[in-house]
Amino acid sequence: MSKAPVKPAEEGAPAPKSKKKLIVIIVAAVVLLAAAGGGAMMFLGKKKSSDKKEEHKEEHAKAPVFMPLEPFVVNLQSDEGDKYLQVQMTLQVEDDAQVNLIKANAPQVRSRLLMLLSSKDANEVLTPEGKEKLIQEIIEQVSLPFVPKGEPQKVSGVFFTSFVVQ
Repeated sequence: MSKAPVKPAEEGAPAPKSKKKLIVIIVAAVVLLAAAGGGAMMFLGKKKSSDKKEEHKEEHAKAPVFMPLEPFVVNLQSDEGDKYLQVQMTLQVEDDAQVNLIKANAPQVRSRLLMLLSSKDANEVLTPEGKEKLIQEIIEQVSLPFVPKGEPQKVSGVFFTSFVVQ
């Protein structure tokens, strides 16, 4: 088999491609990278400023004020014989002024809660739904004004620290 002779480069061959195309590609890449970097900085900059706003909002949030109550022991309504409820709870109130107001009227609060708790059926307070309903009723009773046409107390939560039905 014969090999084809190698031809020397022709003198009329076109010149190598110009470097203009290469320069245009490099400039386009630099512009694209700059745009991507600027977009990333804007995105991250907005993220940081929103984080600062969230931190600022958290600083203004008041710490909760809790007020533990003395334990209650009441007879429950039951068809199955004598049932007792022993419960200890803590109230969450708006501020120390509310704590002082409730403490000053503690006999009235205690009476309201004893009446409420003793009116409950044993099976009713054993379910999670029954306990949630009881929490709402306790909030309503404690929030009632102590004097006619008075301001209601600002109770935002009730937390059971002990809850025993026997």
